[in-house]
Amino acid sequence: MTLLSGVGPKAFVLGSPISHSKSPLLHRAAYNALGEPIDYQRKETQGEDLPAVFAQHGPHDDTCGFSVTMPLKTAILDYLDELTPFALAVGVVNTVYWREGVKGWSIWGHNTDVSGIVNALKTAGAPAELRAGAIVGGGGTATAALAALAYLGLKRVDVFVRNPARAQSVVETAKRLGVTVQFEPLEAFSHQCSLYEVNICTLPAGAADHLMSDTTSSQKTQLGILLDVTYDPWPSSLAQLWQERGGKVTSGLEMLMYQAVDQVKLFTGRSLEERLPSEDKVIEAMRSSVGLPPAKVSPQMVWDPLKLICT
Repeated sequence: MTLLSGVGPKAFVLGSPISHSKSPLLHRAAYNALGEPIDYQRKETQGEDLPAVFAQHGPHDDTCGFSVTMPLKTAILDYLDELTPFALAVGVVNTVYWREGVKGWSIWGHNTDVSGIVNALKTAGAPAELRAGAIVGGGGTATAALAALAYLGLKRVDVFVRNPARAQSVVETAKRLGVTVQFEPLEAFSHQCSLYEVNICTLPAGAADHLMSDTTSSQKTQLGILLDVTYDPWPSSLAQLWQERGGKVTSGLEMLMYQAVDQVKLFTGRSLEERLPSEDKVIEAMRSSVGLPPAKVSPQMVWDPLKLICT
């Protein structure tokens, strides 16, 4: 990135509360491994703060990107010039970056949660193309999960929710992706979860603790992979019960790590279609920074918008 202010490139994670975020650990480890002098910090931000944030930060002060978390993933859409196909499909943004064109700088919004979910599932052993998948929950992360499952080839996804009327964002995302969604009662998940190769729980920490409590370890059901997007505490009660019944589990920390890889690419001016220099070493440094063991597989590059659309 060309320096304009002479201060040096910087990036931020925006949200509230933000003090617990592990994004600074991941990003700093990556930039250190890459030799990129990007200063990455937390910035406590509410929706009403966004006008001032965009006025203060951008190419004019060598800001190269924002990681965006709750409660800003929808509110930030009003401040962007362009959306990538992934952001358009999911309907929320977790990544903001700048690119210079013939008419000057444009503010872009992207969603790297799709890549994070795809690669968390891949790391846990998910097949190249799925036959059956389920999502628990109907909020913003569920829309990214739906896009990830579409990217992996699913044309139908079962979504377990307490109230389908409150999951309209999932319905809208499904229409954009050409995916058929079947809503199921939340309490039915424990009896149907063995039907799916992958299961993605998008509920907040603690909210899914009861989901497997009405089944017993003596039940002979073959469980697939569970991605629980929470990671503190870990293992969650759901993940622990899943493992006790012989299923594989992966955490939201894996998802967070892999979505950060794509943010690092965008913040350093690279394309999602290219590997980072010495990418295996960069990822090893990122994983180590948050206590994850070394990865056994290289991440899948998630960039092709055509793979989002089921035909």
